[in-house]
Amino acid sequence: MPTNDPLPDHPAPDNPSGKLVLLRHGETEWSKQGRHTGLTDIPLTPRGEDLARGAGQLVTGYDFSLILTSPLQRARRTAELAGLRAEVDPLLVEWDYGGYEGRTTRDIRRELGYNWSAFTHGVIRGQTPGETVEEVAARASRVLTRVLPAMVEGDVAVVAHGHFLRILTAVYLRLAPRFGAQITLDAGSVSVLSFYREQPAILSWNYGLELPLVPSES
Repeated sequence: MPTNDPLPDHPAPDNPSGKLVLLRHGETEWSKQGRHTGLTDIPLTPRGEDLARGAGQLVTGYDFSLILTSPLQRARRTAELAGLRAEVDPLLVEWDYGGYEGRTTRDIRRELGYNWSAFTHGVIRGQTPGETVEEVAARASRVLTRVLPAMVEGDVAVVAHGHFLRILTAVYLRLAPRFGAQITLDAGSVSVLSFYREQPAILSWNYGLELPLVPSES
């Protein structure tokens, strides 16, 4: 498949039989409000905990050879409530939004005067340096170099964040990282990636027992 992705192809075995199951963490107060939540470590809401339990119901029956979670508490708690004994991987943290941390897209656009998006225009330095979409994709690529060989032995679960998982999916599909802007991922949702005729493919996407009340950023 042609690609505009500057990252090299992953050294994956041909057509591994396992599936890659992506769990986005449950709702937080900031995600409920549509605020960009990168490295700020905030807990799930009670509803977010219910969504995490619902995600756990959706992944029963998988034979996981590897389960990884972001170190941020909203992801670790989601894994716990979903019944997954996950190993923490620091590479799974959310996009570092820098100076746009905690702000809504509407607020940022009002300030800048144009239809800003993180995928198209990037972020600015703040209390943290911020990341480019390519830097997030590079982290995702490093995760996949570990995940793909494990898919030979069984299924793999990754519990992480909205923007990061969308970019990871783009990299998995061997597409440009900015393809992630074209797919949505709701809080507490479960998505499944696999291989079809030796090509990376989406098996199911953004499935949940209950969808969020409002769109959220992270």
